[in-house]
Amino acid sequence: MPGDRSAGRSLWLRIRRNGGLYLLMIPAMIIFICFTYLPMYGIVIAFKNFKPARGILGSEWAGLRYFKKYFSSYMFSNTIRNTLVISIYTILVTFPLPILIALMCNQMYAKRFKKFFQVSTYLPHFISTVVMCGMIVLFLSPSSGVIPKLLGYIGVQTGDLMGKASAFSSIYVWTEAWQHVGWDSIMYIAALSAVDPQLYEAAVVDGCSPFRVLVEIVIPNKWQKMRSIDIPLLMPTAVVLFILRAGSVMSVGFEKVYLLQNDLNISASEIISTYVYKMGLKSNQYSYSAAIGLFNNVVNFILLLSVNFIAGKMGDTSLF
Repeated sequence: MPGDRSAGRSLWLRIRRNGGLYLLMIPAMIIFICFTYLPMYGIVIAFKNFKPARGILGSEWAGLRYFKKYFSSYMFSNTIRNTLVISIYTILVTFPLPILIALMCNQMYAKRFKKFFQVSTYLPHFISTVVMCGMIVLFLSPSSGVIPKLLGYIGVQTGDLMGKASAFSSIYVWTEAWQHVGWDSIMYIAALSAVDPQLYEAAVVDGCSPFRVLVEIVIPNKWQKMRSIDIPLLMPTAVVLFILRAGSVMSVGFEKVYLLQNDLNISASEIISTYVYKMGLKSNQYSYSAAIGLFNNVVNFILLLSVNFIAGKMGDTSLF
């Protein structure tokens, strides 16, 4: 067909015109194919009674046996509840805080203090998870911990915080916030740095003058600038990041939870990822752990599509 020929010719011309860019894409595509898409073939062991000696193809077909086993297990409700509690708690705390830090940094005019504030909030991000968990255990130790001693001076007896199941989620979330909110604010600060200074000048002309009395004018003026300029410009970035966070609501960081886990708080710290690790690598139940992991990923994918659809209907910002 003439139309198909012209379309194919225009496509070939575009490829030739942007050949250098397509060459740059080739290494990334090879990495994705080799280390992301090809290993996905292993998902099939979730539907088989996998035996390492027989291999994937030689193992017997099990169907939905391991999915039913997990759904009927007493650990199903426990792992789902703990995963959702920690994940939603983390989103509620760590999602708005980077936005607030970015807005604060954008309103700082003392350059030295602004740099000091940014560096001090970025640094905890570079502490490894193992070191961070060791610090948490030491700081919260009932015998030598800094935090129990400080609280003891004001009459608050904490006991063994790491041994309290009710305190585990708060310990995880607020230490996560301290470690990462500064680093997570970089994207929002970058979005604010792209704001045209003429917008601020126009806001001043419209009544946002910074030369009024501090209590009556300056603070309301800064809030008015943030409300009318900064926050609306941050919303597209915030919506995209929220969609991505919602898509991983069932995926809580394995390393930190596992390192902070002990026999006393395990009722609140046993999440899907730690349970998969114990079933798969410790108990050698490969098919069972693969079925749980596949269920977890399917739920995450459905949540991602749902939140993206809702965001697209409510506004103009979505992933696709």
